Amino acid sequence: MRSPVPLLDKITYYIVRRKGKQVRPMFVFLSAKLCGTISESSFIAASLVELLHTASLVHDDVVDDSYERRGIFSINALWKNKIAVLVGDFLFSRGMLLALENKQYQLLEIVSNAVKALSEGELLQIEKARRLDIKEDIYFEIIRQKTASLIASACSAGAASSTDDEKVIEKMRLFGEKIGIAFQIRDDLFDFGSEDVGKPLGIDIQEQKMTLPLIFALQQADRAERRKVFNIIKRHNKKPEKVKEVIDFVRNSGGLDYAREAMYRYRKEAFEILHTFSHSETRQSMEDLVTFVTERKR
Repeated sequence: MRSPVPLLDKITYYIVRRKGKQVRPMFVFLSAKLCGTISESSFIAASLVELLHTASLVHDDVVDDSYERRGIFSINALWKNKIAVLVGDFLFSRGMLLALENKQYQLLEIVSNAVKALSEGELLQIEKARRLDIKEDIYFEIIRQKTASLIASACSAGAASSTDDEKVIEKMRLFGEKIGIAFQIRDDLFDFGSEDVGKPLGIDIQEQKMTLPLIFALQQADRAERRKVFNIIKRHNKKPEKVKEVIDFVRNSGGLDYAREAMYRYRKEAFEILHTFSHSETRQSMEDLVTFVTERKR
């Protein structure tokens, strides 16, 4: 990530210092070990996935006009949008070059497909959010592209770094996709504050994001109640007391239980794929990581 441009070096140093849990690289290494032996290619895959994930977060903060991430100032908050976009572009290109320099063309293809899906998912969400007409099938398509695609690419890239078996690589991609969907549903639940999760309540509602608990609650409501909730989301989404009305509406409609059941269903399907591999310390570690991302408190 070093650069001869002092400003870029300063910003990338800031990014490295505030890095998160690095869950996606863990999925890369565990997938590699599960399917064979961790190699130099595995390290390249993990670095590539983390660079592209970091780039996507920098761009997300610009798109969402967000000034904080994990309680720390975002890049666009400190250096403005133009610089943040360029830094994200630099990280994307650095990841691509890392793969090309090491002639890891399959890894490049896997992760490039994830970047394409990320962009399409974000644009689909923006398009649908204008009319708030997101139904459950559209919701799952959005999160499959926006969130699950990168975790799926981490698992398939990890597998590809240790085996040439296309069926195994595809199996790990599907495993990662199911985990990614469960991961996003867990994130949706945070917005309704069922427990102390370290995230302010109602952020998704303020940003007019249609999440699974809300979609389910609206499906159960009568026309008058739906109209009232849509009106709050469209016109009063910055008023805390109005946002609380929507949160209470979702809680009382069983939206949280419905979403939680969906999350556990996808996790169960992922475990079924995982259990096609022989029992080992690596498989158990992968199972523990999956449990962590679906039970996490923040």
